[in-house]
Amino acid sequence: MERKSFIREEKYKNINDSVKKIIEKYTEKIPVDIEKIVSESGVEFLYKPLAVNVSGKIEKDGDKYKIIVNDFHHPHRQRFTLAHEYAHYLLHKDLIGDGITDDGLYRAEKSMGFFGEIAANRLAAKILMPVELINKLADEVNNIAGIAEKLNVSLLALKIRLGIANR
Repeated sequence: MERKSFIREEKYKNINDSVKKIIEKYTEKIPVDIEKIVSESGVEFLYKPLAVNVSGKIEKDGDKYKIIVNDFHHPHRQRFTLAHEYAHYLLHKDLIGDGITDDGLYRAEKSMGFFGEIAANRLAAKILMPVELINKLADEVNNIAGIAEKLNVSLLALKIRLGIANR
């Protein structure tokens, strides 16, 4: 008997074809190489210590963009933050200006607000946890924790992606 897919969805809606090709190139192997996706897209990134409540930020410097990820955070958090800030670059480039910082107050106080954060989180999750890889791993691994481990993401992030956890 054939196993049903965990989830199905439209792939990378509203993203230009050249970026889609970069993302698809690096989302075929487990775990997804988010660093190669970001760097091949022309976005610089670095890891450095930031305040505890700041996961990362994206800044515009001239005509280039740079993502800074909190070096103190867990590697799973760092991967998601890099994907999240990259999603802001793809979805909200025109709103970045001097920078977007992802911290606990951001969602309530900044102009992009809650819905911009939701969109960035959803795209980041699609990139790090593509449907095809989740479904492939579901056939190989017998539990969700094992799938999360293989994808190099937190169990909570995967549960949210699958719609089986509260946010």
